[in-house]
Parts: sequence; C-alpha cells; structure tokens
Amino acid sequence: MLRFVSLGSGSKGNASLIEFDSTLLMIDCGLPRKVVEERLAQVGRSPRDVTALLVTHEHSDHAQGVATFVRRYNTPVWMTPGTASAVRELPRVSTLSCHRSLTIGSITVEPFPVPHDAREPCQFVFAAGGRRLGLLTDAGYVTPHMHERLMPCDALAIECNHDLDSLQRGPYPQSL
Repeated sequence: MLRFVSLGSGSKGNASLIEFDSTLLMIDCGLPRKVVEERLAQVGRSPRDVTALLVTHEHSDHAQGVATFVRRYNTPVWMTPGTASAVRELPRVSTLSCHRSLTIGSITVEPFPVPHDAREPCQFVFAAGGRRLGLLTDAGYVTPHMHERLMPCDALAIECNHDLDSLQRGPYPQSL
C-alpha cells in the first residue's frame, strides 16, 4: 500500500513521508532536525529509515533542516538544479528534471514544475503498487500542465494555508 504521512505543514515548516514496501521518501525538511526526529519516532520510523529526501524548493519552510539532516544521516537528496543553487552546505546533491521521472527504490517519482516565487520549484506524483499519489504544497495558481499531471491520481495531498492578508502586505509578486 502506498502510504502518506505529514510530519508538518505550514509556514513554520513542511515535511512529508511517502512509503511503499521498504522505500521511505521524505519530501522537504523545513523543520529543525530534532523536530523531524521526534515526529518520525511518533509514526514509528527512524531517520535512518529514510531512503531519500526530495526538496520541492529552497524556501526555509521547505528546506531549513535539509543540510543538518543530510549531514547527520548521509541521506541521498534530490532537487532541481535551480533549487540546488540556492540550498547550500550539502555534501552532495542529485539533481532531477521537472520533466523526467525517476525511480527511487520501489517508488516512481514524477516531478512537475509549478508557478511559485522560487528558483526552480517542483511538486511530485508518486506511483507504486498500481496507485498514484499527487503532492501539491506551494503553487501560485493551477496551470493546465499541473491539472494534467494530477488528474490521473488516486489521491492528492494538498497544503492549503493561503492567507490573502499576508500576501497583500508581504513582499510577494502580484501573480501570487
């Protein structure tokens, strides 16, 4: 069974788990490492169980804990080249294309680009065991390509913390 667990969602930090068979992927690590360790323990997992870490984009609520987690546990980390150019202090990074799927363990990862105020943001569809799970966190709006990628999914995990007042008062572009 393809399993999804949220370890944290919101402007204070994002981290999610996708699991199938013996493959456990963490998407984003926007929480301090110690908080991630505690939340993994709460769901019966260890940081060493994480097969790979995928990063959607460089904003701190998605990436602030990446470097300390990866250095401590030697976890392989994947992100787009644009995101990698903004996330520093990593021992090594594997880059992915927003337009090409990859397989990590028993899970096929299908990245796709999203409109967001980051260098090269992406989101993912995960496929395993005949099921498809779409993950969508930060996107300024829904594009036809995003709709096409997410429509065939069996389930969607969507972060919805839109705050119109913060957007209007903050340093955000009009498109958001």
